[in-house]
Amino acid sequence: MADRSLALNSAVPEFSGPMTGDHTFKLSDYLGKKLVLYFYPKDNTPGCTTESLRFRDLYSEFQSANTEIIGISRDSIRSHDGFKSKLELPFQLISDPDEELCNLFDVMNMKNMYGKQVRGVERSTFIIDGSGKLVKEWRGVKVPGHVDEVLEFVKALP
Repeated sequence: MADRSLALNSAVPEFSGPMTGDHTFKLSDYLGKKLVLYFYPKDNTPGCTTESLRFRDLYSEFQSANTEIIGISRDSIRSHDGFKSKLELPFQLISDPDEELCNLFDVMNMKNMYGKQVRGVERSTFIIDGSGKLVKEWRGVKVPGHVDEVLEFVKALP
């Protein structure tokens, strides 16, 4: 892997991954649309549930801004399908068990959990514009107010 992931204002290389609903995500399928990729640690945990529900609740506003939302974690498709169904998420989730996308976007970090160092996904959000360029990133995201900030950003993008 490269020494650092993607640089802001540079083209994101084509990537794909298994997605809920028996779909396969391909970045090139979203050219012409803005894309919100939000990486989160784990399905059915409090912060991840709160963040996903907020994206769900504002989904129509994101759609009005020509923006698609995709959630990504290391959970299995089966876990994602259950999480998506339980929360009635209108957008797809990508399963990244091999951490290929996590590594591409450099979101794997050491974290403290119950006094132990564990390797996990750092909650992060990335905006890719309609031409396939990475135009914004948030790392170490705190959930309260975050989705609203992302929405304001994509609304301001041409």
